[in-house]
Amino acid sequence: MSTTDLHYLGLIEVGQQIQARKLSPVEVTKAMLGRIEQLDSRLKSYAYVMGDAALSEAAAAEKEIASGKIKGPLHGVPIAVKDLCWAKGAPAAHGMTIHQDFRPSEDATVVARLKEAGAVILGKLQQTEGAYADHHPKIDPPKNPWNADLWSGASSSGSGVATAAGLCFGSLGTDTGGSIRFPSAANGITGLKPTWGRVSRYGAFELAATLDHIGPMARSAADCGAILAVIAGQDPKDTTSVPLPVPDYLAGLTGDLRGVTIGVDRRWTSEGTDEPAGKVLSEGLRVAADLGAKIKDITFPDPKAVIEDWFPLCGIEVAVAHEATYPARKDEYGPALAGLLDLGRAQSGMDYQKIVLRREAFRGAVRLLFETVDLIAVPAQAFAAPTLAKMAALGEDPSLITGLLRFTCPFDMTGSPTVTLPGGFAPNGGPVAFQFVGRHFDEASLVRAGDAFQHVTNWHKRHPAI
Repeated sequence: MSTTDLHYLGLIEVGQQIQARKLSPVEVTKAMLGRIEQLDSRLKSYAYVMGDAALSEAAAAEKEIASGKIKGPLHGVPIAVKDLCWAKGAPAAHGMTIHQDFRPSEDATVVARLKEAGAVILGKLQQTEGAYADHHPKIDPPKNPWNADLWSGASSSGSGVATAAGLCFGSLGTDTGGSIRFPSAANGITGLKPTWGRVSRYGAFELAATLDHIGPMARSAADCGAILAVIAGQDPKDTTSVPLPVPDYLAGLTGDLRGVTIGVDRRWTSEGTDEPAGKVLSEGLRVAADLGAKIKDITFPDPKAVIEDWFPLCGIEVAVAHEATYPARKDEYGPALAGLLDLGRAQSGMDYQKIVLRREAFRGAVRLLFETVDLIAVPAQAFAAPTLAKMAALGEDPSLITGLLRFTCPFDMTGSPTVTLPGGFAPNGGPVAFQFVGRHFDEASLVRAGDAFQHVTNWHKRHPAI
């Protein structure tokens, strides 16, 4: 196979070619770096390209594989990580000008684990300021490769764009209110938000500590499972990481959904949801039923309060994370992040405790639902494939903000795992996705469901014409 034809191969597939010595990891890495150089001046997905380090890691992988030492499905495969994940010696700006000169002296745990698995780290991917809603005014936002007039998602925008455009075979993103799911949906890729506590957050800049999730973004559910298997698991450097065994997420891929019950609240998922988003969810449920799943009507607990609570709670936690620089260096912050910080700092202890109690009650109600279903199906967001012009009006239209967060932030408040799957296109040509939500620490069921869906559909194999 020519290295000029491989940038849209699946991560597992290119790994198999490399590990069978049909492809050289050095040549594959050179090809990917060349593609980045060719395209990314327009797409703006990389904050920093680690070319020399990537070639060194690729050469080491080639020697190991030649000696018969195969470390797993990621060995020799070029991937990239969101900029907030530390990589030793490389800039980690966190989408901010304040941190533009920061070079960490160690790897984030997730980066260290990727390197231990033999992955080749191509670079750091661009993100919104502080991983919140908007890019810093001095930073060029990544461009959606399907159409530059469409939103590329936030805050893991670079991860979504680079993965969709064939500038890496998979990436890491983070999700606090929807930031793995938004760019996965916007760019037509697959994203897996793990359970809170499944993946160590050590060495990753915080947005909001109890809401932040680090997870894989790739072009298939199986590829996401391969990455998650490497980065998941307890870490003594992050005592909030949970000491549960990490499954082999690729072992249970049966290609069907027999014995799986999928819950759907048809009222909640349809009210205020536009036609393309609703159609993709309905079609996803039809495919799941054809694959053997039982579709069960459920009543989802009203998420209105926790959606409203997400903003002040996130603001409080962000204010703690930025205490050293805000408000002391307020003039170096963009307006969106500064506004969230001001909101958080204005809350009282009484306000905070009420939010905590409502969150715990909601978390418990969602947990009860999983006593009767294995998965819950929801749209990725209430409106599909938004344009940049529409997103620019977000601040003036509360219904837009609610529609954006309606199906995402409730599952950050509960810490539930989700998989986002491309399932169609909107009339404007933008990709549209839906989600499956799982029980805590049952990411294996999400990988199985996503893989089964992708065995009989090809939405995840469609690529932008760049």
